[in-house]
Amino acid sequence: MIKTIDRYILRQFIGTFFYAIAIMAVIAGVIDYSEKVNAFVSKNVPASEIFIYFRSFIPHIIALLFSLFIFIATIFFTSRLAYKSEIIVILATGASFDRFLRPYIIGSVFLASVFLVLNHWLVPIANKQRLEFEDKYIHSTVTVSDRNVHLRLSPELFISVQSYDYITHTGYNFTAEKIDSTALRERIAADRITYDSVGKTWHLYDIVIRRNDGIREQLERVPDMILPYPFTPADLRNDEDIKEALTTPQLNRFIAREKLRGRESLNFYYVEKYRRTAQPVAGIILTIIGVCIASRKIRGGSGLHLALGILISAVYMLFLQFSTTFSTKAGLNPFIAVWIPNLIFSIVAFILYRRQSR
Repeated sequence: MIKTIDRYILRQFIGTFFYAIAIMAVIAGVIDYSEKVNAFVSKNVPASEIFIYFRSFIPHIIALLFSLFIFIATIFFTSRLAYKSEIIVILATGASFDRFLRPYIIGSVFLASVFLVLNHWLVPIANKQRLEFEDKYIHSTVTVSDRNVHLRLSPELFISVQSYDYITHTGYNFTAEKIDSTALRERIAADRITYDSVGKTWHLYDIVIRRNDGIREQLERVPDMILPYPFTPADLRNDEDIKEALTTPQLNRFIAREKLRGRESLNFYYVEKYRRTAQPVAGIILTIIGVCIASRKIRGGSGLHLALGILISAVYMLFLQFSTTFSTKAGLNPFIAVWIPNLIFSIVAFILYRRQSR
């Protein structure tokens, strides 16, 4: 049952968290505005669109800093209890450390559950609005696709484009190959291609078609032809930011499609997918560590606890950055990369909990 002491700790703990995250969101918004104000003025961005941008920017910042600020809130509130000797009074009544820890666990699980839903569904929707605004007013317009793009459109069909010009809507040095097992059955090479967005078809120019049927080979030249290849000019651009704007079901479908197409940089997307679950769980782990650290009354009070909390947060972020970099650059399994910091800090939390509960 939830007792008075539980309600008191829960109210103060959750209240401190939302107060800290609100302050940081405002500070981050002010800093972001100061960095983009010149673009807002030079491009005459309407005030309504700026408001919509910051409405979507705030959920992005909150989700990004969730683990950090649930830890800071735990450290700050618990150190105040320790400084006022309230923890000593609670334990003197016969309550165990486990009993004292219970409302923190309840509060952290509640917050983690809320942010789990936000990370998987609501934050990506907000990120989509934010990224669309930045593409429209902040970032430079993309004029050329990545070079030498290779895509697998089906188990047998592979295409490649040397480059695609988004201004002239023209691609160069296009090839499409149909491969049956290890045998090349057909190869279509075109000097230029253009995309028909209405008919969703590709117009090929100056074409050379090579067909193989066993030992027989046919070569044909065609001035132009129209084919319904299932890809668009947007697929030729490797935009890693798109992962932030996809809900988890959309991200799963995107990964499945890109895996079929043979894209090499899928670890970026797997890391994003697993991070959305690992980050809220990290909040629970860091809450336990924070309570164990800050529940002792020490000389230096809240200031020393906060300094230690910030140091531990920095170490956690460093671990996460190292592991995700190893995943995206060195091929480390993305699931392991995302969960390694949680595993390490779970061990730290267990050690601190055992020591404190004695």
